[in-house]
Amino acid sequence: MTQTTNRFFDEMARLMNDAAGAAQGVRREIEGVVRHQAERMLRDLDLVKREEFDVVKEMARLAREENEALKARIAALEARLGGTSQP
Repeated sequence: MTQTTNRFFDEMARLMNDAAGAAQGVRREIEGVVRHQAERMLRDLDLVKREEFDVVKEMARLAREENEALKARIAALEARLGGTSQP
């Protein structure tokens, strides 16, 4: 009886190991499919990468600063012309 019980437990242990291995394989397969689908959806959304966003943001900041400087120059030139061109 002891030998039969041990064989039974050995078989159960082997079945459990096989089931655990199969479950890990299924898990890896599902993760791969989900990752692929997520990457495809993100690609289809045509999102901007963070680095590209930061570059454009910096360009906009510099353009605003240049715009403010040009406004100040125009105001100064208009003030000079307005002051000297009076009849």
